[in-house]
Amino acid sequence: MALKKVIITIPAYNEERIIGKVIEDIEKVMGGTKYKNSYKILVVNDGSTDETAEIAKKAGALVYSHPIKYGLAETFRTEIKLCLKLGADIIVHTDADGQYLASEIPMLIKNIESGYDLVLGSRFKGKIEYMPLIKKIGNKAFSKVVSGIAHTKISDPQTGFRAFTRDIAEKIHLTSTYTYTQEQVIRAIKEKFKVLEVPVYFAKRKEGKSKLMRNPFHYAASAGINLIRIYRDYQPIKFFGISGLFLIFIGLLIGLRLLYKSFVSYTPGFWDLHVPTLVLIAIFIIGGLQMIFFGLLADMKKGS
Repeated sequence: MALKKVIITIPAYNEERIIGKVIEDIEKVMGGTKYKNSYKILVVNDGSTDETAEIAKKAGALVYSHPIKYGLAETFRTEIKLCLKLGADIIVHTDADGQYLASEIPMLIKNIESGYDLVLGSRFKGKIEYMPLIKKIGNKAFSKVVSGIAHTKISDPQTGFRAFTRDIAEKIHLTSTYTYTQEQVIRAIKEKFKVLEVPVYFAKRKEGKSKLMRNPFHYAASAGINLIRIYRDYQPIKFFGISGLFLIFIGLLIGLRLLYKSFVSYTPGFWDLHVPTLVLIAIFIIGGLQMIFFGLLADMKKGS
């Protein structure tokens, strides 16, 4: 039986100090497997302003460069398109910073060969050499939200170390601008693909600085916004419904207070004096009803 074609993809932005070593480590590992003559390394250079692309080419990788920086989500979509064009049967996605071990790539591939469609390298099931506390808390929060939406316990849906089949690449169309890692997991589970988590080692970054985390406050803000996006996109009734009910509750609360005030201290022209408050109450209640209606429409669209 012919070997499946494996493509190992690496998104990269200004990683000239480490990209060569990452590619070299992958080549050493894959050279000792049955795939030594049927795998390729693809680097998608996301508009780097340094020598990332040139170093990756010299190291033996196929390189595709974006003209400008588009971000990780668009880079991931480019990876998938290119892998399908190159005839990939198995796609392995890893990071350019060297924090995931090349030696664990064959383990991901082996689990794909055994029948799984998406294999996630879980840092939280394995060993984390170093991760900032705020990032660890954010990742745990993401995991809890995604697990709730997918109705499946997932410890690390945002891992950058994963392998998946051509079938996944062709059938799961990612639309998110920010939460593409979680989106792939959620869609794969909901479309009844077989998903597996395996423990992996997550090393401390040895070269350069993280491109994802400028500082703890930036990460906390980005994580919070992305958590809201996940709820909005995958549980619209809950997201819009809770928001709508909250607005209605505020409107009713103000209305009850005004009604109580009218009983206690009513004078001629009372309601004329409180027209602005009545308008505010109407805005809250109508806005809340609209939010609930938006949630129902979004859920219908999601299900269609």
